[in-house]
Amino acid sequence: MSGSYTGGGFGGGFPGRGPGGLGGQGSGLWDIMEQLRGAFEQKVGTTGTRMGKGDVRAAVLALLAEQPMHGYQIIQQIEERSGGSWKPSAGSVYPTLQLLADEGLIAAEESGGRKTYSLTEAGREAAGAAGERPAPWESSGMRDAAHAAAALPKAGMELAQVAAQVARAGTPEQVKQAVDVLDEARRKLYSILAQD
Repeated sequence: MSGSYTGGGFGGGFPGRGPGGLGGQGSGLWDIMEQLRGAFEQKVGTTGTRMGKGDVRAAVLALLAEQPMHGYQIIQQIEERSGGSWKPSAGSVYPTLQLLADEGLIAAEESGGRKTYSLTEAGREAAGAAGERPAPWESSGMRDAAHAAAALPKAGMELAQVAAQVARAGTPEQVKQAVDVLDEARRKLYSILAQD
């Protein structure tokens, strides 16, 4: 590619990449792809799905029905069982644990500077009653969210790879056409977010 195209590129270009964000340098394209990958991992992979307080409560009861755990283990187990799409914050798990303790559903035992939580008799009854429903990470909404969380970054990376290929091997006219397609895709994605 000649590097002569000076269009808007990937939404205004990337810092240090010259006009259009591509800069006409094949090696710079891999940097751009890494930035895209990092953005997808940060925005999709780690933020996960937002769940309600009732879901955190149900998840804690379901996990403690299996075995006593400390707060960090609960967070890890929810993340693992949801396929990484839901990782509740400590700011939602620990207040839930305190509330459940106040309600007499769980008891805490301190060992090695760490509190381990277990269900009381009343907590086992509450977990048993809730056991008829699927755990929050087993719900169809959670499975759909986990699938979407995995599918979106993959599609984004595939798009970045083909864009890099067009930039490397395409003519200036092909690069311009590719930029137009990407600009249209960006507008359509924003319109999806704008829908009710």
